[in-house]
Amino acid sequence: MLQNKKIILGVTGSIAAYKAAQLIRLLVKEGAEVKVIMTPLAKEFITPLTLATLAKNPILVDFFDPTNGNWNSHVDLGLWADAFLIAPATANTIAKMASGVADNLLLTTYLSAKCPVFVAPAMDLDMFAHPTMQRNMETLQSIGNLIIEPANGELASGLEGKGRMEEPEKIVRFLDDYFTAKPLLGKKILITAGPTYEKIDPVRFVGNYSSGKMGFALAEVCAKQGAEVCLIAGPVQLKTDHPNIERIDVKSAEEMFDTVMTRYYSEDGAILCAAVADFTPVETAQTKLKRENENLILELKPTQDIAAELGKMKMENQFLVGFALETNNEEANALQKMERKNFDFIVLNSLKDDQAGFGFDTNKISILFRSGKIKSFDLKSKNEVAEDIIAELNILIAD
Repeated sequence: MLQNKKIILGVTGSIAAYKAAQLIRLLVKEGAEVKVIMTPLAKEFITPLTLATLAKNPILVDFFDPTNGNWNSHVDLGLWADAFLIAPATANTIAKMASGVADNLLLTTYLSAKCPVFVAPAMDLDMFAHPTMQRNMETLQSIGNLIIEPANGELASGLEGKGRMEEPEKIVRFLDDYFTAKPLLGKKILITAGPTYEKIDPVRFVGNYSSGKMGFALAEVCAKQGAEVCLIAGPVQLKTDHPNIERIDVKSAEEMFDTVMTRYYSEDGAILCAAVADFTPVETAQTKLKRENENLILELKPTQDIAAELGKMKMENQFLVGFALETNNEEANALQKMERKNFDFIVLNSLKDDQAGFGFDTNKISILFRSGKIKSFDLKSKNEVAEDIIAELNILIAD
């Protein structure tokens, strides 16, 4: 959502100014045009040449260039920008912003800005906690500025606590979320992701190759679009820290079943992306099974069918979206599954498609609807696939 956005990055005199380089790199990678305004003291912490090279724009510090007399108009800058990000923002700059002081180009541009202003504080923990600082930030928030809360961690003073400027990746996501449309605002969505492991003995299990990447991508897209997401994840090596995502980790199909059943009643709907085991051992050995000369016979029983149970429970005001991973008769099998499980639509993956399915960062899907319509998509990143799926969900909800 930052594609073609015009962003002013204000850099103040903080040790955290080195993070501005990574911030610029990430913003440019997202397709934004970046102009940088530095305070005079900020030049002591990182060179303008570094930031100019990354931003591909001259760095602005003073009101005019004494070598040629060119005027840097704070009014024009304030009108040009779609967003003004001040990162790092020192206690001094925040105090001046709250008081309306205009003694450098960054501050005069701030007072002229017509766009959203984002402030990422950076200072020692005692400074951040000081009542005057808290009052200044409350003042900024009361007039519409958005504060990107600092993180807890090691500070330049050697102390540990809250005051460390948030990491560039999270700051960029904050901006991206702000500019993302919020069609799912107020919706509560349950999403399952990853595999389940069915224990054979203390060291072995029956499982599958699901990485959870598709389900986690769906959770991120829903959260960015304003939904409160309950992500029920099997055993995966993925992380998520979006504030709109509540993550619940489970291992077995039984644990996932119990958790889903507990939560579905309070949700607006569910997206069942997890590759839940269809079978689980009848008996689980309490000690490690030893290798014998004879074959090991493992008796399996069906697991509880989460999708079928939710299909029975689903109320008129709830939606249910399912996934089908097929190896043959793909569309026919997916259509039958959609009818049996009472899905509103089903997302079909085929193991015949190269670079799609388990373990890959890409996927190729078709979406089958109850009307009989089928929509097929090209191979895309799983994040892009998630956006396609949620676009169809938004149409479903709107109808």
